[in-house]
Amino acid sequence: MIEFQNVYKSFKDKHVLEDINFTVNDGEFVCLIGPSGCGKTTALKMINRLIKPSQGTIYVNGKDISEENEIELRRNIGYVIQQTGLFPHMTVKENIELIPKLKNKNDRHLLEKVKDVLNMVGLDPDEYLDKYPVQMSGGQQQRVCIARTIAMKPDVILMDEPTSALDPISTSKVEELMATLKNQYTIVIVTHNMQQAARISDKTGFFLNGELIEFNNTKDIFTVPHDKRTEDYITGRFG
Repeated sequence: MIEFQNVYKSFKDKHVLEDINFTVNDGEFVCLIGPSGCGKTTALKMINRLIKPSQGTIYVNGKDISEENEIELRRNIGYVIQQTGLFPHMTVKENIELIPKLKNKNDRHLLEKVKDVLNMVGLDPDEYLDKYPVQMSGGQQQRVCIARTIAMKPDVILMDEPTSALDPISTSKVEELMATLKNQYTIVIVTHNMQQAARISDKTGFFLNGELIEFNNTKDIFTVPHDKRTEDYITGRFG
């Protein structure tokens, strides 16, 4: 479970987030939407302490993350970024096994686990284990990044625009993968893609000018929004 309680964030004189409150329950898939600069990515990065609140408290699994060791916190929170984040000098195998090796360098079954997660994301281990990122398409790289995240065995997976740089076919494959993961993980994703949010998420939060305007079941957000600003955004009147 992830809880934001009265969270504010300012950078010098600029207010980025204003009194943010929402809860992501275990096993939920939540999309954060809104125009560029609205605060949604800042909120996402706060969950693993890449950005720290100016005020307020964030809890993960009932623990105040400001009191947690940052390294241990991040090892339990997978993070998939927009530009894959794979190490270009490492093979697929080396990228995926990096964090598991830090946790247990003597794991005899690590290669089997790497193969398992590659199979989970729809990539044949025999074909991809020894490839380097440059030898793969953007969609394949993003699936490897997700495989690396799964290999960490995290409690929570965060995704920041994971399909924004992909073509429609690659986007569809990554969305299919995310749909299978939603039954196993708590997932929070930032996206500008309204159709994507409507297709894959359980709940959606709409941010605007640093405020969380509305946070509700995705079906309600897209069919009967409670705030006209939400309706205007999802229908394309602005943003």
